[in-house]
Amino acid sequence: MRRDTFLKSLAALAATGALPLSAWAGANIKMMIPANPGGGWDTTGRALGKALSETKMTDSVSYENKGGAAGALGLAQFVNGSKGDPNALMVMGAVMVGGIITGKPPVSLTQATPIARLTSEYNVFVLPANSPFKTMKDVVEQLKKDPGSVKWGGGSRGSTEHIAAAMIAREVGADPAKINYVAFRGGGEATAAILGGNVTVGGSGYSEFAEYIKTGKMRAIAVTSATRLPGIDVPTLKEQGINVEIGNWRGVYGAPGISAEQRKALTDLVLAALKTPAWNEAMKKNDWTPAVLSGDAFAKFVDDEFASLRATMVKSGMV
Repeated sequence: MRRDTFLKSLAALAATGALPLSAWAGANIKMMIPANPGGGWDTTGRALGKALSETKMTDSVSYENKGGAAGALGLAQFVNGSKGDPNALMVMGAVMVGGIITGKPPVSLTQATPIARLTSEYNVFVLPANSPFKTMKDVVEQLKKDPGSVKWGGGSRGSTEHIAAAMIAREVGADPAKINYVAFRGGGEATAAILGGNVTVGGSGYSEFAEYIKTGKMRAIAVTSATRLPGIDVPTLKEQGINVEIGNWRGVYGAPGISAEQRKALTDLVLAALKTPAWNEAMKKNDWTPAVLSGDAFAKFVDDEFASLRATMVKSGMV
């Protein structure tokens, strides 16, 4: 029997429950990462791919980076190019939700298939090592004097760090519509801008800046969590008198048009990967918080996030 015919037969049997998930061994997973290399989505996608390989349920995992527009360009390519493909996955998260709200792209996330939320991570705001500012208080004082003079650097428009910057401005009495936010296509570009002193303050998930904070190349001045992160000596915005808290979750979607059985098989495969040593190692290395949610519960969570973020962004003058 030809190999492709054999695999199709296995897929059909697995979909009906006649074969265990391990029968999916041989699948070639295609991972769309809708961001440039070097950022949180890229790290998440490649960590998940490594974990998928470790399950021994896949032959290979290939990756494609397509950055821009808070993931909307990658989303469009994924929606249009992978219809009905049960082996296609796309990394996404809060940043994509925010980007869709602000950018209003022609493609919709509802066209793809919700699979699972994987992690959550809080943002950290940092200063270049040679910055004349030393604390968030210094940044806030300048923000009050002249909002446009403080250049915030981070991910695409609508990212959690963008929303947090607007929320900070609102909370301290500055006009959030006047914040000077510079959006970068990927974490690597944002990091280079901060290290080069091309922005006043930078924001991202803590894991993306951790090594630069530890070596003194960046000065961490605040995290967006409710309480201090375990093992990390950086004050929260709240303990500095700024009532802002926001998290950055990440997850994966499947292709449009896959069947309920194919969705379940893909979900089970992803959940199996989250139990591997490779994934646990990535969680520890990147200081990610487990936030696993799958199936219809994940779909409802995303719907609720659209409503919640839209309300926050309207209140902050972003949309």
